[in-house]
Amino acid sequence: MKLSLSLARPAVISGLALLVSLNVVLAQPKPAEEYTPSVGQAGKDVVWVPTPQALVDKMMEMAKVTPNDFVIDLGSGDGRTVITAAKLGAKAQGIEYNPDMVELSKRNAAKEGLADKTVFMKADLFESDFSQATVITMFLLPDINLRLRPKILDLKPGTRIVSNTFTMGDWEPDEVSTVIEGCSSYCKASFWMVPAKVAGTWKLPQGELALEQTYQMLKGTLKNGNSSVAISDGKMTGDQISFTANGTKFTGKVNGNTIEGTWRATRG
Repeated sequence: MKLSLSLARPAVISGLALLVSLNVVLAQPKPAEEYTPSVGQAGKDVVWVPTPQALVDKMMEMAKVTPNDFVIDLGSGDGRTVITAAKLGAKAQGIEYNPDMVELSKRNAAKEGLADKTVFMKADLFESDFSQATVITMFLLPDINLRLRPKILDLKPGTRIVSNTFTMGDWEPDEVSTVIEGCSSYCKASFWMVPAKVAGTWKLPQGELALEQTYQMLKGTLKNGNSSVAISDGKMTGDQISFTANGTKFTGKVNGNTIEGTWRATRG
């Protein structure tokens, strides 16, 4: 049977249109697959393991994060700690070396409606300035913590530090907490408060106070004339100093080379 031209033309045109449409679809670039990290993947200094959300919440609680805080997460991974801090109203920033993780964090923050309340930086921890933070969170290996420790101890007294699992060597934490519910691994958080540096000799009405300092712990002697007594219970809590001498408890606030409180002292 022979088709007339008038009958064949619509079929040919439809076939050509379908072919053109198919070519256009095939020619379009495929959408890029969204980056998905793998637990245990290698990073610059550590492998990536996410902090359980239950422990993130506990870390925020231990640091007493409020809208007045500036929280910086060192090695911020997928951004969950930064996002949690932002949900509490804090200014929140993450420092992360892996650029793919940085972009993932930004997407995660955007999904939570927090893109304008969070900042994620691609940077090396050892070259970064986090001196403006009031709270620092981390989930790093012990040797990394030790390398960062001198920089942390130089932060403003009272800066709060919370670490998932790993400690700061012989700098004993002020508080340790373990989460059981909702957490099966890496469930312990340690908390420190950066102490003011008070080692040295101080003049006060009661005599001369000589202090030795090991992180937040203090020991020393209070001299008055020819008598000298050892202090007890000496401790720094940020910029707050306390100790007992001759049965009297002394408390005060350290401001550079001056202490003001139940007594006044100057260093020198």
